[in-house]
Amino acid sequence: MTTALHPLRPYRRIVIKIGSALLVDAEKGLRQQWLRSLCADIASLRADGVEFIVVSSGAIALGRTVLRDTALGKSRGRLKLEENQAAAAVGQIALAEAWSQTLSLDGFVAGQILLTLGDTEERRRYLNARATISQLLVAGAVPVINENDTVATTEIRYGDNDRLAARVATMASADLLVLLSDVDGLYTAPPGDNPDAEFIDVVSEITPQIEAMAGKAGSELSRGGMKTKIDAGRMATTAGCAMIIASGKPDHPLRAIIEGARHSLFLPSRSPVTARKKWIAGQLEPLGTFLVDAGAETALRSGKSLLPAGVRNVTGSFMRGDTVAICSESGKEIARGLAAYDAEEAVQIAGRKSSEIFDILGYAGRSAMIHRDDLVLTGSQFAPNEDK
Repeated sequence: MTTALHPLRPYRRIVIKIGSALLVDAEKGLRQQWLRSLCADIASLRADGVEFIVVSSGAIALGRTVLRDTALGKSRGRLKLEENQAAAAVGQIALAEAWSQTLSLDGFVAGQILLTLGDTEERRRYLNARATISQLLVAGAVPVINENDTVATTEIRYGDNDRLAARVATMASADLLVLLSDVDGLYTAPPGDNPDAEFIDVVSEITPQIEAMAGKAGSELSRGGMKTKIDAGRMATTAGCAMIIASGKPDHPLRAIIEGARHSLFLPSRSPVTARKKWIAGQLEPLGTFLVDAGAETALRSGKSLLPAGVRNVTGSFMRGDTVAICSESGKEIARGLAAYDAEEAVQIAGRKSSEIFDILGYAGRSAMIHRDDLVLTGSQFAPNEDK
């Protein structure tokens, strides 16, 4: 598995995940110098036109250091759920302040987003979170995301930020996910247990053999391990996003990768769009129907979004994010997609211009009834280049 390693510069939108042990010292608290060096790396790449989204662990660990003089802070064992939630409540404020202040040194604004499992697994909430991330990027801000540990319980949590980062990467259509950790990449076996373990620089596909190489969590402050990173890699690469596992221990960890520091690169799937379109077309039951005119049908076949003006009729009972069928004037299904509006709203704006949405609904919604990223042509009408 030897090939030229990819630097970070070719990628246009990068999600970077920071492990707790990198950001927080259990005794001294926030590692400010390291955070400053990382933000300097981000600023350097931003100057080259790269967008960044940060998934930052550390709220619980930082909260424990802030509360060091309390019984909770002095505890060195595993915390109970309610203790973790209390530590997170304190740590989230300190963590957001640290990112905000440090990014501001290079002229950037931080935007905090706290997510739960349901925010990414329930389609409507997923779309809301995606829209928020998108608008922060448009505004030039750096989204800083963490799991909302103050309310998440064992049954409804990710449990680690590796998988959360992969969900965010797919949600934001990122082309690279970087997992900064206390290890510099993937080995054939846990290197701490096996001194003969071999380093793997490029993973072209996540196979059962690759999965078997995963180990366990490596520190008290981290809930993740190599297994969760492999899980994250599967999620990201299937969606067309490359992934890098690299050591975050040195200062300027992103610059180190660019300059040739060892890391493992997971290559993206060669047909990621196909996987997503199969999911939309074959795994979700349409809850409604949009009847469109010939002009809209032509636009859809050329890869455009479905605008309200091209919709002639709306039927069914659905909510924003549900799947609807798109039919031609003859009544034949030509596509399926995820509705950007509830059924009642879709009925009101069907056949109208996007510029009229505010006056009709009272708020500035999305300009498309179904965005092209959430739409797939179906049946014999499938466009020849749809999966390319």
